[in-house]
Amino acid sequence: MSTGTNASGVSSEVSSGVSITPVVVRLKLSLLRNGLRQSAGRRAAYITSVVVVLLFAALQLLGLIALRGNAHAVSVTVLLIAVLALGWAVMPLFFPSGDETLDPTRLVMLPLRPRPLVRALLVASLVGIGPLFTLCLLIGSVISVAHGTAAYVTGVVAVPLALLVCVALARAVAAANIRLLSSRKGRDLAVLSGLVVAIGAQVVNFGAQRLGSAGGLSRLDPAADVLRWVPPGSAIGAVDSMSKGSYGAGVVQLALSVAALVGLLALWSRHLTLLMTSPDGSTLQAGETGARERVPTGGLRRLLPPGRTGTVMERSLRYVWRDPKTKAAWVTSLAIGLIVPVFNALQGTGSIYFACFAAGMLGIQMYNQFGQDTSAFWMVAMTIASPRDAYVELRGRALALLVITLPYATLVTVLTTAMLGDWPKLPEVLGLSFALLGAMLATGAWSSARFPYSIPQEGYKNVAPGQAGLAWIAIFGGMVSAALLTAPVIAVTIWLNVTADGDRWSWLLLPLGAGYGALLTVFGLRMAAPRTARRLPEILAAISKG
Repeated sequence: MSTGTNASGVSSEVSSGVSITPVVVRLKLSLLRNGLRQSAGRRAAYITSVVVVLLFAALQLLGLIALRGNAHAVSVTVLLIAVLALGWAVMPLFFPSGDETLDPTRLVMLPLRPRPLVRALLVASLVGIGPLFTLCLLIGSVISVAHGTAAYVTGVVAVPLALLVCVALARAVAAANIRLLSSRKGRDLAVLSGLVVAIGAQVVNFGAQRLGSAGGLSRLDPAADVLRWVPPGSAIGAVDSMSKGSYGAGVVQLALSVAALVGLLALWSRHLTLLMTSPDGSTLQAGETGARERVPTGGLRRLLPPGRTGTVMERSLRYVWRDPKTKAAWVTSLAIGLIVPVFNALQGTGSIYFACFAAGMLGIQMYNQFGQDTSAFWMVAMTIASPRDAYVELRGRALALLVITLPYATLVTVLTTAMLGDWPKLPEVLGLSFALLGAMLATGAWSSARFPYSIPQEGYKNVAPGQAGLAWIAIFGGMVSAALLTAPVIAVTIWLNVTADGDRWSWLLLPLGAGYGALLTVFGLRMAAPRTARRLPEILAAISKG
């Protein structure tokens, strides 16, 4: 965010007592215009996003208007605005680079006071696609619940009030966490935004299916009765109260939204003052930060086996904890591996065999092991001089994965079994999960050596340009191979389920699956080790393309 030409203008206006709001709004428009001038692709993407958002907003507006007269219209609109406010609160945490004016530290060198700056940034925040989309939903919500002159008059106040509450909420959250958003942990949050989308999609799907069952929209009433008193939903609740003649309740609900706006603005102003007057990490002495960030390493190392195997396991586990891309992949797999079986069990339509999804999702982490190391792999490659070295390296990585995967897959299987009440099938499902995990470890080790690809460190892409086909072959080809390798255990499971007295022997599938999975893992590692040692130059070249 360049303020070279505007700093003098801001300074002169501050000294003359003129409002800085028009200057900040022009600055916001200049940032937007200059960003679109950078490339035709960026302009096309922005225009496309504007068209899509406006089309979606128009459809939402028409849907809300069509809801007018429905007995549960207020429940739908109050919950919609509550979810919208939640989105405003969390989006700055996951997309901190979406709006450069979200970072007030860029203005700390200018002679600005927090109160005028809050006012200016609040008005500037109303410029954009997000506020327009929110405005359309607020207007549609008021139209769907308003009946009578008093309700419409209240709606005229409620719409801008709720919009300002949403914007102030986003700004207060961003100001309170700006140090985090500009740090490595902040980049971790941005990478993990895909996890929020994945979990949110499952929650929305689950909620839609529940609404489609008996009861319909009436299921929303208990939650809406609470949220209609929580800003900014209370602004829509005030319109509904005025429609019903409950003028006292409407005034209180509207006052709650006003109080929330005042409180958020005060919180925002307080954090701006702290940001502009307190030192950050760049002003602290190196010795102080180094002492504070030093982390003991002895605890984890004592729990791992000695030699190279333990060293490889420790390195892999530290990647899971510290590297943003690796952490995002693991957390996403952990979340989805739990969501799929549990949500299906909650809906009453799930099968206990969905618990194998946890082992499958985590088994994917074995693929492209060397690409996950990025440019640091050359240091590992220097220590691999023989197939034996490669085998120990791959074994350590597989054991590190098993440290997390085995207890997690067992926990998800037991939880799913408990929810479905199908305890007799627990041994065979655990056996299937362990066999599938072993097959994926085996094929993952082999594909890591045969089909390595680069993972860019910056941005949201997980595959370097030009290597997407290679990634598809490595992952999906490996998954198909793993399914084929697991076929014998699947065949035994089916046979025992169709045999009259198969239930008596189904417990044997647990040791059978665990032993078979262990054999597959060892076989896969030994097959992949010579290829890894032989193809080190090709692997280095492939993962260095990003």
